Amino acid sequence: MVDRYVSAGRGSLCSPDQPDAWIEFHDNPDESNENLTSTARSFADGKISRLTLMLKAHDEDDPRAWKRFDDSAELQVTFAYKPGTPTDVGLIPGDGKTAYCNKSSADPLIVTRKDPMVQARVQTQVEAHKGDEEGSLQAEYVVERGDDAAWHQVWTGDMPDTGWHPDETLEKMRTGDRADGGLYRYKARTQSHWSYSGKSGDLWSPYSSWCYFKIDSSAPKAPRITAGSPYTECGVDVCAGTGGPGVPGSFTFQPNTADITSGQTDVTAYEWKLLSTPARQVTGGLKTDVKDVTPPLSGTQVLSVRAKDVHNRWGTPAEFTFKVAPAPGAVGRWHFDDAAPNSGVTVAKDSATEGTRHDATLYTSHAGWSTLGRRGESDYSLYLNDSSTDNTRDGYAATAAPAVNTKDSFTVSAWAYLTDASQNRVVLSAPGTNASAFTLYYSSTYKKWVFNRTAADAKDNPVFLRSIADTGPPPLNVWTHLAAVFDAKGDTDKTNDTIQLFVNGRPQGKPVVLNDLSTAYQPWTSSAGLQFGRSLNGGTWVDNFRGRLDEVSVWQYALSPEQIAQEAELTQDGVAANELVADWDATSSTGTQVKELTPYPAPALALSSAGAVLDEDNNALVLDGTSGYASASGPVTDETGSFTVSAHVRLDADKLAAKPVGYQAQVAGQAAGGESSWALWVVKPADDTYQWKFTRTAVGSDGKISQSAEVAAGDLAEVDTGVDVTGVFDAQEPWQWTDPADSSKTENRMGRLHLYVGGIEQPGEDNSGFSAVQQGSGALSAGRGTAGGSTGYYLPGSLESLRVWTGALSADQIRSQVLDTPDSA
Repeated sequence: MVDRYVSAGRGSLCSPDQPDAWIEFHDNPDESNENLTSTARSFADGKISRLTLMLKAHDEDDPRAWKRFDDSAELQVTFAYKPGTPTDVGLIPGDGKTAYCNKSSADPLIVTRKDPMVQARVQTQVEAHKGDEEGSLQAEYVVERGDDAAWHQVWTGDMPDTGWHPDETLEKMRTGDRADGGLYRYKARTQSHWSYSGKSGDLWSPYSSWCYFKIDSSAPKAPRITAGSPYTECGVDVCAGTGGPGVPGSFTFQPNTADITSGQTDVTAYEWKLLSTPARQVTGGLKTDVKDVTPPLSGTQVLSVRAKDVHNRWGTPAEFTFKVAPAPGAVGRWHFDDAAPNSGVTVAKDSATEGTRHDATLYTSHAGWSTLGRRGESDYSLYLNDSSTDNTRDGYAATAAPAVNTKDSFTVSAWAYLTDASQNRVVLSAPGTNASAFTLYYSSTYKKWVFNRTAADAKDNPVFLRSIADTGPPPLNVWTHLAAVFDAKGDTDKTNDTIQLFVNGRPQGKPVVLNDLSTAYQPWTSSAGLQFGRSLNGGTWVDNFRGRLDEVSVWQYALSPEQIAQEAELTQDGVAANELVADWDATSSTGTQVKELTPYPAPALALSSAGAVLDEDNNALVLDGTSGYASASGPVTDETGSFTVSAHVRLDADKLAAKPVGYQAQVAGQAAGGESSWALWVVKPADDTYQWKFTRTAVGSDGKISQSAEVAAGDLAEVDTGVDVTGVFDAQEPWQWTDPADSSKTENRMGRLHLYVGGIEQPGEDNSGFSAVQQGSGALSAGRGTAGGSTGYYLPGSLESLRVWTGALSADQIRSQVLDTPDSA
């Protein structure tokens, strides 16, 4: 990497004396092959996973090349910590402790102090050693006043005002008095200070997103919140769980004492919401009781309440933190990781802890274990009837006795990997004597996923009552999460019983009222064991599944939509599982195709007839930027659920420089009509300036774009160097949408995009929320893309690899699975 002719530590035995000293190594500009600085910088930036340095003599065979070293010799690398965009950015609007960040100028946070508190948690971009305090950092705050037509800066601040703090320090500072009635916005960034050998300097991160606020000192102050039953407020050291998901709690709202004069108040209404529920309003003044605050999930919940006065002004929110006791667990859970293929094991253990265990037995030689498991490498799943050489389809698994009482409320869920859609394919069913009380299946008639109940255990002319998926047909050879809920409402009145299907955590249509479909409906109890991969219809076993089933669970109550979304994340110890479903590797490929290395049936990427070549010397797919690309038939993942895509790409500086300003090149993407349903891009917003982007686009039945979302990198894209660019779509991540025409109308939606360059997440704006259901089909391409109805957007550069996972990888998982970074770094 670098060399120097040096001598030190010679002592008085040699003349002249050369005492112990640090020997510094720097790149010599006259030697173009020296790359120590750029390599150390890439490591500090998190772009390479590990860096090993060795000190050696110019000629290791020459005994005169080395003098003796004491055992105290050291090797050090000194670098400045690159600052990361701060987290926990927001304002404390009154005298409380909770910070908020409203990201819409149409719905600013109401601040009742003229000197609100701003906060930001300073960060280094890369944590070199987990758990260590690192960096010499400072938070820099900026406040502007104005409107969307014009903004001007009115205040800046730094914290700490002198000295520096390490990463993860939450910095707070009051702004000083601002004008009452003004509309403001606030952002923050991290400053990193370095000093070495008498020199010093500073680095700055990108700014955070804007937080909008309006100062109105006469607006209602934070109201008072008092709990009734069953929930209690968390203390400093104690936070006991009570109630449970779906258990309503009672609360009393009262005005802030500052808003009461002579026993009267001008407060006329309150608005309240939980972390994961839309806002609701209730009229009231001096005292308002609310009895239907219903947390959808267990764990810590925050009730936020704000008051409105006679002038129709909303005020500063107050918060009440409480803990919700865990929900009852599943009464049956089958991981199907009991044995390896061809092991001879025929029992799948029920690992649930509630109630009685119901192990499942595998039947016939066409049921077994598969290495394609939803929890990733070394996991297994249930293999059913998927042989290409044996047309017998009689494999299934079943419990010996019913695993759930189908007359009472219940929920079932499973991960399904469907390989054949030529006829009905059953995932789960609960049979009686002649029919199945419920069936979760793929319908070849509707070409959609379906959850049904049978009106009665009848052999002839059965009446099926269905909840049907919103869209179809579903893609084959992908993992899809299915859940189904039967809700008897806790009473004996059959007229309000409902069923509802969920696909990848999303409810499909409205709950179906069974009695409205047929008055012949009766809730009846299955008498036989739970069936995995077949159902009973007219007294005959039918519709055997083809493919894989995994992670099947049943509950003896109706899960909330929020609980089902949580189940679809497939978390273990707080971390979501993922499965690598496609891995195209140019480094091991030759000829005209890029190999695909996973056991999944993703096809190889075929090179275009011109402009694309596999360079064996550089182990890469080289693309000319004008006609070269590689493609295969997709999709390889269910895009209505969470997924991750990552490419190791090198941009060609000279060829990009020749492109016009505004040019965009697609690194990789999945076609969807005249658009790309997902895509990784590099764009050229200005001369010698390049930026990474990850996008999603939904196309309606009319061929027009119905929704789009993107997240762009804050840092400029580097050229002529290998970079890992990773896009993540987290289908279960919640976000709140506000109607731009009416800020009082809000909805909670799910689905958000994330972009990582190396191991660093790029700051996403509001437009990274994507709630549409979109599934691409057709060509999955590397180096060429589709947008606006046209295909092109050729990439000038090279690709070493392109990988796709089912599941949303976290930052830690990206570092370990994409970058192969050790856990300690």
